[in-house]
Amino acid sequence: MIPARYEASRFPGKLMKTLGDAPVIVQTYRATLQTQLFDDVFVVTDSELIFDTIVAAGGKALMSRLDHQSGSDRIAEAVHDMDVDLIVNVQGDEPFAEKRSLEKLIASFNTDFKKEIDLASLMVKITDPKEIQNPNTVKVITDQRGLAIYFSRHAIPFSRDNSDETQFFKHKGVYAFRKQALLDFQKLEPQMLELSEKIECLRFLEHGRKIQMVETDVLGIEIDTPEDLEEAQKVWNSNKLS
Repeated sequence: MIPARYEASRFPGKLMKTLGDAPVIVQTYRATLQTQLFDDVFVVTDSELIFDTIVAAGGKALMSRLDHQSGSDRIAEAVHDMDVDLIVNVQGDEPFAEKRSLEKLIASFNTDFKKEIDLASLMVKITDPKEIQNPNTVKVITDQRGLAIYFSRHAIPFSRDNSDETQFFKHKGVYAFRKQALLDFQKLEPQMLELSEKIECLRFLEHGRKIQMVETDVLGIEIDTPEDLEEAQKVWNSNKLS
């Protein structure tokens, strides 16, 4: 499931901006489909423009209500009556979604025999000081089992002594939910931390749920700003030439 909201607060209309030979949302749909990991792939949107664009490109799209507070809420509406076990949420601004990371994400459920994990998500190590301090980059810290402790737009953990041992991880906006966990998410009320940080997975932590973080070494590019789109275009052109 690829949630696609047209009116993104930081970069309105970004999903319909051109990347390569098609809009960002079409490239994300194609990349997700090409992994061949899923029984089906849908774009879930509140925009008739995005819906029509995906259908015209030969893809599958579903319309959702306008009033959802997060992409996960949007997907929960879409899957409510579907007979599915596991739902993977790939953000609409992830045109470089790739198979290896998604495979690791899905595999994290294979050893969860007691079904203790409500959802799993991806993280990647970052070392660039600018990205570590960038509020558009969501950071995550985990316990020794890889379960999320907290997500923040601030640099976490705070390195009091500027130690070289301190590691920082970026949260990549890709999730895998058990269906019931996703339906439960929609019923949970956003709390102070989520409303403050504007990070939807904090809703799970605030309600005592478990999030398994899965490390990947693929940084990719999430398109949050016009500058991100310019960088994505350079990478896209480079990949096509190589």
